[in-house]
Amino acid sequence: MHYVLVGLVGRRILYRELMAMKMETFADLFCGIGGFHYAAANLGLRCVFACDIDEAACRQYKENFGLEPERDIYDVVATDIPDHDLLFAGFPCQPFSIIGDRKGLGDSRGLLAFEIVRVLRAKQPAAFVLENVRQFATIGKGAVIRSLLCELGESGYNCDWRILNALNYGLPQKRERTIIVGFLEQQTMDQFKWPVSARKYKPLSEILEDDPDARFLASDYIRDKRKAAHTPQIAPSIWHENKGGNISSHPYSCALRAGASYNYLLVNGERRLTPREMLRLQGFSDSFDIIGNDSQIRKQVGNAVPVPMVQAVINEVLDANKSTWRVPEARTVSA
Repeated sequence: MHYVLVGLVGRRILYRELMAMKMETFADLFCGIGGFHYAAANLGLRCVFACDIDEAACRQYKENFGLEPERDIYDVVATDIPDHDLLFAGFPCQPFSIIGDRKGLGDSRGLLAFEIVRVLRAKQPAAFVLENVRQFATIGKGAVIRSLLCELGESGYNCDWRILNALNYGLPQKRERTIIVGFLEQQTMDQFKWPVSARKYKPLSEILEDDPDARFLASDYIRDKRKAAHTPQIAPSIWHENKGGNISSHPYSCALRAGASYNYLLVNGERRLTPREMLRLQGFSDSFDIIGNDSQIRKQVGNAVPVPMVQAVINEVLDANKSTWRVPEARTVSA
């Protein structure tokens, strides 16, 4: 059947109903410094709500996006959140991370994932994208992710998940993350395709600063110890010392971590990464303003999502939605 339009009023009604199907707005839970926001804004989406408990991260977010996040998610009344088409959340990873104690749901922070479910049930956005560390998919032999997927399913969402690596989306950072995507409509979920991981990552030469401040140099003791233990095969490289003390070097960075050792990663075995270099490794452009001290930036960037990777996912979400647009049920409208 066809939509029969008579006059200007009919055209306006059709336009409004078609626009209602278009994804334009998003909410940004556990927003940090705004990796999801940065990616979504690149695709023309508009943020209507953000929250994060870290005050320094919220200042950074407001400085760059002009929106002040709410603080504690437990204090947020879900029904007071403005309506939105998409929900994004990079929820706290410490209970699941390989460098944490991995208590999972036994850690109170692990339960924050279910605050996302509370908001989804109240607001019912058309789709969501969630992000956490790789280990979120495996901790408890998969029990944690199965529990969350069950809650999401009972909230009306059709879901899928993958482990993606930022290295495959243009960034010289080996950062594997569990990504969960969900849609209210099964037909939209059926149209969704995970982004192709075919792009070559940037060389470190495009990331590293030419003349970093001397404060980023490691101590003579650290540098001598590292060079005695390891001889790199390439330059420039980023040297990585794991929890066992083993040292390796790569033409990319291993995952930036908020709570890792101060000298966990060293450029050419000599110095720590600068705040700007860390932001570049996460896909933030140099137009992103930096406020706060080096320690705060290291924590914030270590908690952030890789912008090009989540942007590729969000773009596929938008494409899946477009592919399932339907003209509303036919009826005659007179002017």
